[in-house]
Parts: sequence; structure tokens; C-alpha cells
Amino acid sequence: MEGFGKFFQRDKTFRPKKKFEPGTMRYQLHKKAQASLQAGLDLKAIVQLPAEEDLNDWVAVHVVDFFNRINLIYGTVCEFCDDTTCPTMSGGPRYEYMWCDGVKYKKPTPVPANKYISLLMEWIEQHINDETLFPINVDVPFPKNFIPVCKKILTRLFRVFVHVYIHHFDKMVEIGAEAHVNTCYKHFYYFVTSYKLVDQRELEPLKEMTERICK
Repeated sequence: MEGFGKFFQRDKTFRPKKKFEPGTMRYQLHKKAQASLQAGLDLKAIVQLPAEEDLNDWVAVHVVDFFNRINLIYGTVCEFCDDTTCPTMSGGPRYEYMWCDGVKYKKPTPVPANKYISLLMEWIEQHINDETLFPINVDVPFPKNFIPVCKKILTRLFRVFVHVYIHHFDKMVEIGAEAHVNTCYKHFYYFVTSYKLVDQRELEPLKEMTERICK
């Protein structure tokens, strides 16, 4: 994953980056995960839970990391993704995603892709900044709904991959970022499938590509 920032730190991120506080246990886990990535180790191996670590902590670290990385990836193509080019949040003609947050959008509502992704990043940010859901102090237990919420976050983040791969991948190829996006996708795919965090039906839109690159 080394060089990821070379392509994606272009002041085009959708939202400010979420960081872990240095000195915290989760920060150490985050650094451990980053070091494994940069060392070019087997992606299937590095998603495995380190010995004596808590699964919830491991999931929390990865949810935040994937939020940041996917945010950066979409940021590079967002100027090509507007109401005209992408009037719906779709992944080709067979898949369309509607937005529902139970607050402002009480029913599934069709919105343009850029609006969907903006609402999604805002919604995720609210969740990961909620200390009752993502506790900062190691003495504070994770709530019972932590994994179900993370499943929803990761399922919706997967949809950003679907949209970018199907509608904007040519732009990624143009800037020479194809390998980096593929690596990020593989890391995401191995993680969510290892811990059954995204339903197989949700993974269908990218099934053929996944079979090709995630061997």
C-alpha cells in the first residue's frame, strides 16, 4: 500500500480525516496494521486478528481506516461525478442504491451518486465520532450494537467501490492509480469476508472482478 498517498492526497477528500490519538491502544493497532500493509505482506494474512487482541478493537480500527481510504479514492473522481453524469447512485443498470438514514431521509430515497456519497460519509463520520459507539477509553466496553452498525457502515462503503469501479474506473486508470485502488479493494474484501461483515448478496455487483483480482 506504500505510495497510496502519492495518488490520493490531492486536497480532494470529501471530509476531514479521522485519526487515532497517539498513545492509545487503538492507535498502536492502527500502526501495526499500516506497517503490515506497507511491508507488502499477504493481504489475506494481515486481516487476521492478532493474537490476544479484541475483535471489536480490530474492527473499529479497520472501519476508520477504510472510511479514510475510500474517502480519498472517491475524492479523486468526485469532480467527474455530478448530477448529470451520475443522476443515481448506481453500479451499472442492475444496481441502484437509495439513501435512508431514518432521520432526514426516513424512507429509501433516490439521490444522485455524489449526494449519496456525501450523505454516507457524513453519516459514517457521526458514527465513528460517537464515543458511546466507538469508545476511546479501553475501559469502556463496546455497545451490543457495535458490530451490526459496523456491518451497515462497511456495506455502504462497499457501494462506493461499486460506483467507482463501474462508472469512474477509467479516471483511476488515467492517473495511474489502478493498482492502488485494487489493493485497497482486496484488503477491504478480505477483511469483510473474513469476519462476515458484508452480506454475499451485497458483494454481487463486483463478483466477476473480485474473482479475477482476489485469488
